[in-house]
Amino acid sequence: MKKYIFFRVSAFLLAALFLVVGCDKDELVKLDAEMATWENDGITSTSAEISGIIVAEGDGISEYGVAWATTENPTTDDNKTVAEEVDKAVYWVTIEDLEHLTTYHYRAYAIMDNGTTMYGEDATFTTLANIATVSINAASGITDVFAQITADVPYDGKSTVTSKGMCWNLETLPTIENDTTVNGSDTGEFTADLNNLLPATTYYARAYAINAMGTAYSEEINFTTEIGVAVLTTDSVRDVTKTEANVYGNVVVTGGADITERGFVLAMAENPTITDTKITDAANTIGEMTAALSGLESGTTYYVRAFATNSEGTAYGENIEFSTIADITTWYMPGDYVADSYPTDGYANWTPESSPFVRNTEDNPTSLEGYLYLANDNSQWKFATDNTWSTNYGDDDADGTLGADGANIVSAAGYYKVNVDMSTSPMTYTAVSTVWGVVGGGTPGGWDTDTELTYDASSQTWRGTVHLTADAFKFRANNDWDYNYGSTVADGTTLDAGGENIANDVEADYDFTLDLSTPNEYTYMANRWGLIGAATPGGWDTDTNMTWDETNEVFTVTLDLIEGDFKFRANDEWAVNFGGDLSALSQDGDNFTNTEAGNYTITLNTMTKVATVTKN
Repeated sequence: MKKYIFFRVSAFLLAALFLVVGCDKDELVKLDAEMATWENDGITSTSAEISGIIVAEGDGISEYGVAWATTENPTTDDNKTVAEEVDKAVYWVTIEDLEHLTTYHYRAYAIMDNGTTMYGEDATFTTLANIATVSINAASGITDVFAQITADVPYDGKSTVTSKGMCWNLETLPTIENDTTVNGSDTGEFTADLNNLLPATTYYARAYAINAMGTAYSEEINFTTEIGVAVLTTDSVRDVTKTEANVYGNVVVTGGADITERGFVLAMAENPTITDTKITDAANTIGEMTAALSGLESGTTYYVRAFATNSEGTAYGENIEFSTIADITTWYMPGDYVADSYPTDGYANWTPESSPFVRNTEDNPTSLEGYLYLANDNSQWKFATDNTWSTNYGDDDADGTLGADGANIVSAAGYYKVNVDMSTSPMTYTAVSTVWGVVGGGTPGGWDTDTELTYDASSQTWRGTVHLTADAFKFRANNDWDYNYGSTVADGTTLDAGGENIANDVEADYDFTLDLSTPNEYTYMANRWGLIGAATPGGWDTDTNMTWDETNEVFTVTLDLIEGDFKFRANDEWAVNFGGDLSALSQDGDNFTNTEAGNYTITLNTMTKVATVTKN
């Protein structure tokens, strides 16, 4: 009676392979469908594990396994791996020592007792690429802060090396997550320079190479740097006042020799040394340190560095620049004009602290500046340096020269730009009457003629509505370029003397506010107004623009409203918006509610913050 033996071999999801032994083709018995899938293991860069199954085992088989080669239809004369045992009709064969990224052919085989060898169908698998091979040499050229190491990538694992270099650390087995160099790609030798090392310190290093299969490392070497100067940092300067500051630093390593002195050095020029001002720290060791700097000059720029000295020399930390707080000087301008000219709470005649003032800046400590409004002719005023009148200045000869306890200054009505020069002896002042306006390519007068604004004493600002085209503008006084403000920071609010032109991209009627009331902190607003809300044609997404009614001095729009809410909004943004009570509008106020659909005319007075809503 003839018996039939079937083998199944699989490698990484390859097709089934069957071997038939000892009968004619027409006598084969096919496997059941549930026996068509079998376990298999992965393929690596150097091996493949293949499983087979014996469906029915007969007599007379002396050996079975897998034959393999890089050519088709391999035989046992090429390469073979013998199956050592069968467990419940399944055997595993592991083929080892394969080449990387190579396609192999394999066949199941069985050798009968009579010496006949039977083979299954030819199948293939391909090994994976491998990580690269990397070697390393000993470090050379070692100093206190430097070492050089040569290495080689002789073999790329049949996958392109995309990066190679050196990695090092203070602990063993450094990786590319530690300090590294990048020394090119592909195979070949390279030299890595390790910089900024710590002196008298042991380092561990490995060469690396990266390809698609991963990161390969060489063997590890170690080396120790030479003795050198200390290593330290200047960390920060804090708590700066007019005359004092605190400085912080850290000695990281001694350099391999005892620290004999450490601390901080200070100067008004960059990179101070121990020949400049020196503040020493008592603890001559590694670790954090701090020092209090005192006796500094106000409004002055200083440079500071940490230092540490050992037998090898003096080392310094980073150079840090800081400036002490300037003496901000404020002079008041009391007089008989204040109550009439500043009709708001907090102002009073001949009371310094209740008067306008001039002030200097850190950049110009001897120059005071500010603005002064006089509502009446023959207004009298003078300068007071504090609230007590202990020191005050007037002008005895009305020639711009200041004298202590001098005569009152008498001026006509107007809005004055006031400057005091404290650097001269005697000190001098100027008071120039100004009328401010808007000038530029987008204004009605172009760059030649100011479009004047109107001073509003209640808000201490210059106000006006101007139609602008999509072009730049500035603020200017008296049609004179000696007095102009632009915006170098271009933030939509901040002004600086002689600053850059202010860009405008949208043609519209603009409500201008120029605020010069706080010395050296001048601001502006340029707002085009519209309506937004569920009741408006554009909903909450698109503003319905308003236009300027010059006759009634209000913004106005006629439009259809449906039932719903709405608000006033400037510049298609929410930074400036009005809601609340129509007779007393407020920033970020509640929405207005329209209860009846229809055609409406709506007005907005930005000066009085009053609006009207009239159904047509």
